[in-house]
Amino acid sequence: MTTMDLHRMWADAHQLYAVPTSAYAPDTDRSLSEQRAAWCSRLSDEAPNGQLLKTNVLFDMLRTAEKIHLLHVTHAFEHITHDGALRPSGGCLVGSIYCAPLIPEAGGLRMHNLASYILTKEVPATLSRSGATDRVPTPLVLEVTMPPHAYRELAGLDYLRLGSIHLHNYHGLKSLLSREERHQLHETVVGRTKNSAVFLSLAASIAHRGRSSEDEFSRILDAAIQNLPILGYIYFEALAEYLMLHSRSPETCRLAEQGELNNWLYKELLFSAFPGTPGRFDLSRFRPRLDDLEGLLAGLDPTLDGRHARTFLIERISYLTAAHLFTPGQTPDDWHRTRWDFKSASRQFGPLLGHLIHRELRTFRRYPDFYHYFDESKALQAWNYWNHMDIVIPFNGTIPKGEVGINPAYADAEYRVWRAEADNHGRVHPVEEIELKIAPRLIDTKHTLMRSTPPSKAASDR
Repeated sequence: MTTMDLHRMWADAHQLYAVPTSAYAPDTDRSLSEQRAAWCSRLSDEAPNGQLLKTNVLFDMLRTAEKIHLLHVTHAFEHITHDGALRPSGGCLVGSIYCAPLIPEAGGLRMHNLASYILTKEVPATLSRSGATDRVPTPLVLEVTMPPHAYRELAGLDYLRLGSIHLHNYHGLKSLLSREERHQLHETVVGRTKNSAVFLSLAASIAHRGRSSEDEFSRILDAAIQNLPILGYIYFEALAEYLMLHSRSPETCRLAEQGELNNWLYKELLFSAFPGTPGRFDLSRFRPRLDDLEGLLAGLDPTLDGRHARTFLIERISYLTAAHLFTPGQTPDDWHRTRWDFKSASRQFGPLLGHLIHRELRTFRRYPDFYHYFDESKALQAWNYWNHMDIVIPFNGTIPKGEVGINPAYADAEYRVWRAEADNHGRVHPVEEIELKIAPRLIDTKHTLMRSTPPSKAASDR
C-alpha cells in the first residue's frame, strides 16, 4: 500500500463537520450515500438537540479561539511532575492527551459537563474500585496557543472507522507472529465473522432496504456482540448519540443553551446500570438488552421514549455496521457464497476483520509482550496525518460530545500547564504553573486510568 493510500485511509477515518454535504457520518461506500444523507437530516434537523451537531461550544472554540483551555485529569501527579512529561495514551483519540473543554468566564474556567463528570464522578469511582484510596484526582489546566496556520475546519477522528487501518497495520507487523500463530489468528477472526453472518446480513438488509424484525434483531445482536466485540462499541455510541440528541430534560435544555450535549446521560447509564464499569472500561461487554431499554431510560430520564429509542437503535446500529464494518461496495446479496478463508473474508469484511484483529492481539499468545508497538505504529500514522493537516486539537468525531485531545507531535504547538483546583460552582482555577513537556511517546494502556488495575507509576490517564 502506498503512502497516498494510507493518507486516504486516515482522511476517511475523520469526519468533516464543516462540509455541509457530509456534515454527519460520512463513509466511503457510495451504495449508502442516500442513507447517509437521510441520517444527516434525521439527526441534525429532526432530533430535539440536533442543532448541537452543527453549532456547539466545542466547535466555537476550535474554529476561533486563539488560546484553547482544556482539562486533563490525572491520578499520577507526582510521577508526572517527577518525570517532567505528560504522555498520550491510545483509545478513541488514538495517541492524544485526553482532555475535555474549559470555557473562560469572568469567575474562572467553567468546566464543560463532560469535564465535570470526569473530575467529580468518573475518576473518583475508578480510583475507589481500583483500591487506590490514597490517591486523589488532580485536575490540570492546559492552555494551548493556536498557531495562525492551524486547521480550523472541524475534522474529528471517528475510531469506529479505523478497521481498515488496523488491518493494514497488521499486514505490516504480522511477521512478528509465527506461521502457526498467524494461522490461528486468521482462523479465530474468520470464525467469529462466519458465526455472526446472520446478524451482518440482517444489519445490511436493514441499512440498505429498511427491512427489520425488532424481536429478531434484539436476540441476534446480543449473540453477535459476544463474537464481534466492536459491536459493543457501536451499540454504545449509537445509544449515547440517542440520549444526547433526544433528551428534553431541564438539565439537557440548560446545557443545550450553553452549546453542550449532555454527557451525564450516557455516563450515568453506563456507570449506574453497569456498576462494574469504572476501572474496567470495556465496551466490548456493553450489550443491554433492547427489551430492557424502556425500564433503563425511564429511570434515567422520563423525557426519553424507550419504544422510539429501540426503533432508532435498530436502524442506527444497522447503518453503522454496514457503513463501518463492511468493505465499501459490498452488499449482502451473495454472502451465502462467501469462501470462509482469511483472504476472501478480507475482501468483503476488511474493516471488521481489522477491528477483530486489533482486539484479539491484546491477549493473543505471545503478542501482549509487544502489542504496544502495534498501537505505537498507529499513533505515528495519526500524528503524521494530523501534522500534515495542521490539526493541533483532535476530537472524537463520532459526535461532538466534548472529547478532545492534544496532538503531542505537533512541533509548532505552544502550551502551558497548571495544577488546578475546583470550586463548588463548576469552575477550575489554575493555582500552580508546572514545567511539563508533552511527549510523543505512548503510555502502556495497562497503566491508563480507564483500564487500570490498582494504579502503578503511570504518566497519564485514558
